Amino acid sequence: MQVFFEDNGEFRAGAVLAEQPASLHVELPHGKRVKVKAASVLLKFERPAAGELLASAQAAAQAIDADFLWQCCGPDEFGFEQLGRDYYGHAPDALEAAALLLKLHSAPMYFYKRGKGRYRAAPADALQAALASAEKKRLQAERKQRCLDEFRAARLPEAFHPLVDRLLYAPDKNSFEWKTLEAACDELRLTPPQLFARCGALASPHDYHLHRFLFEYFPDGTDFASVPPPGDPGELPDAEVAAFSIDDAATTEIDDAFSLTALPGGGTRVGIHIAAPALGIAPGSALDAVARRRLSTVYFPGAKITMLPDAAIAAFTLAAGGARAALSLYADVNAAGTLTAAYSRCERVRIAANLRSDEIERVFNTGTLAAGGAIEHESGTVLQQLWQVATRLESARGKAESAAEQRPEYSFYVSDGRVRIVPRERGTPLDRIVSELMIYANSEWGRQLAAAGYAALYRAQSGGGVARMTVEPAPHQGIGVPQYAWTSSPLRRYADLVNQRQLLALVAGAPAPYQADDALRELARAFEFTYDAYAGFQYQMERYWCLRWIEQEGVTTMDGAVIRDNLVRLDALPLVVRVSGLRGAAGERVRVALSKLDLWELTLHADLEAEEAAG
Repeated sequence: MQVFFEDNGEFRAGAVLAEQPASLHVELPHGKRVKVKAASVLLKFERPAAGELLASAQAAAQAIDADFLWQCCGPDEFGFEQLGRDYYGHAPDALEAAALLLKLHSAPMYFYKRGKGRYRAAPADALQAALASAEKKRLQAERKQRCLDEFRAARLPEAFHPLVDRLLYAPDKNSFEWKTLEAACDELRLTPPQLFARCGALASPHDYHLHRFLFEYFPDGTDFASVPPPGDPGELPDAEVAAFSIDDAATTEIDDAFSLTALPGGGTRVGIHIAAPALGIAPGSALDAVARRRLSTVYFPGAKITMLPDAAIAAFTLAAGGARAALSLYADVNAAGTLTAAYSRCERVRIAANLRSDEIERVFNTGTLAAGGAIEHESGTVLQQLWQVATRLESARGKAESAAEQRPEYSFYVSDGRVRIVPRERGTPLDRIVSELMIYANSEWGRQLAAAGYAALYRAQSGGGVARMTVEPAPHQGIGVPQYAWTSSPLRRYADLVNQRQLLALVAGAPAPYQADDALRELARAFEFTYDAYAGFQYQMERYWCLRWIEQEGVTTMDGAVIRDNLVRLDALPLVVRVSGLRGAAGERVRVALSKLDLWELTLHADLEAEEAAG
């Protein structure tokens, strides 16, 4: 005797070897013997053989139309034997009954199982919904296969073109596109950015990191919408001085310039002149809204994203060759080098020159100052005098000689995909002039605002902690001043633009545009968060170009100094690496072997090559 039975949702057939009231011992067509519960047996038959029955029933089931079979059923529950009689017009034999059972079992959308060999036809509306869902899945599976074929051929599927950035940086992991991308990445053993690069949708690892930042902070692009030009600064008195700026060659947003005037009876008057875009950008205007959204210029190697449109920068930058609107801070210095008076003035200042730091430092540096002779430059005498003022300012805030302890800075020059990374010593005489005069201006103007009861955005630091934005004047211990309000870069930082509006009101004797309220505190928080994020992005892109330089130059080993434990700061690059197996003392010199550079992940593997000092 043969039996047809259900075993864990699967239909099987076999020859009965022994039968008990509750169970049977059955031999399957391939020789395996199993114990089958009597309640699981659906059919008993003599012919054909079990193996033949299964094969034939499966073929016969394929020929049965499930929809027609569904139409043959009423709404009530039925047994398969009953349906067999209606469908075949006679009591079905073992092959017909098995074929019917297989069809019923394989069409769960049409037939709901209700027990051993018993089913109920699905309601019409439920069936239509299930069929529509199945058709949707079928079409989706076909679409997925077409997309996978495109990815295999290194082509980006058409539907993915507008979604590249979202799939890379903020994917909906339940979406069809993400699941398809994930499947393609698994098959091709690539990460999503690598796959998009393979398909030509991503130009390079550089663009991958850049676009991540733009996706989050500039979702509408970096171009400026059509906004009205800045307003005219109006009639301003002409300054009695000619000023010059000191910047690097790439600077277009020239915020600050300086002048020096001899005073009758000895002493000098130092002029610190800051570009005055607040005269032409009214709070709440369309141009102000643009600056408020961006909050700062973004800097990174090879490019920048300015806070203000080119037209606004051109209108207020302190470019040489004409008179420019400026907010000036004048400080009188007596013959002994002591500051005796300071006052502010809004005026037009003639900009005589834009000095470029890389050119000036060739003739104005620590060596030429130590030599004691004249500086061979038309501004050499003025620079020497300003350096003396800067030195006294630095000493007055308890920071004298600190420049000798500072590490080099680095300039990145990117052209046609290649990079030069050039060290630039910090704390040079030129640096000290600019930094000390800016610190003085930011501290003094912060003092003036606080004394007048005008709110401002300050930087404060205490107890060795991190400097933070605040709307209350407080000491900045890291710099060594009693208060520090950012006021010197209004073309590049929104905090400075806000503070300049307060200063202009103070100079004019007008009410302050801003109060120390929740709105100003929220602005301080937004500025600090965004400014830190921009700085983080700049650091990330500098790391990219450091790794790119290592790859470009074929560097495999580099010297460096241990910071602590296994962290090493490499020489000639602003790059810190974690060295496997190193437990060094701070300052220890080591040489490391570099490998496994990954520009997508911005990672670099470093091993200790030699424990002895590296030069």
